[in-house]
Amino acid sequence: MMQFRHKALIISRMSAVSGFIVWVIVWGWAGCAINVPALPEQLDEDRSIVMGRAVTVLLGPTTRWYGPHVRFVELINRVTQQRYQVMVESADRHFILDLPPGDYELSRVQISEGPFMSLADLHETFTVLPERVNYVGTWRFGIDIPKYGRKVLVSMIENDAARREAGRRLTDQYPQWADRSIITALPEPIVAESRLYEVAPYPRMTRYFRRHWW
Repeated sequence: MMQFRHKALIISRMSAVSGFIVWVIVWGWAGCAINVPALPEQLDEDRSIVMGRAVTVLLGPTTRWYGPHVRFVELINRVTQQRYQVMVESADRHFILDLPPGDYELSRVQISEGPFMSLADLHETFTVLPERVNYVGTWRFGIDIPKYGRKVLVSMIENDAARREAGRRLTDQYPQWADRSIITALPEPIVAESRLYEVAPYPRMTRYFRRHWW
């Protein structure tokens, strides 16, 4: 009996250590991302410009008091593996970024709904060319209604009117970039679907109601 308890104690301690190691790895990995404002005060003229728009749409009725919006999107340079966390903080917002040229991936999106937050992994790829204004279109995030197996439908949309509007915003805020040529770098695939997972911080509810949000 004592031997059994001793083994159980060892297993429990190993599980705790393993959990701590995983926690350290995850938070260490998350700490490597560079936070980037959606509209910086100034742009680095030695880099390339990425401009577009992020729009959040709820795809059905909800009982939640708050509508969904994009908290941030995460971009990864596929060569250097440097991650950029673009703080959108809106349901509809244009973004203008200065990034090193290269191949990128839209890897994650975090959605906020008041006290609720959810995260989805994505795999949208695009190329940022040097000394250009790279227009990446409108990123439309269609959010499923709150339920088990909730998903996000991502659509990459391009049209002339939206591109002209993005160009006008760029020249109004950063007139030094008015003479740069604009190219389209729409991420692919242009339509994708991914699972949304609830993440901390959680609303203050009893453990029974926190066991699953959807």
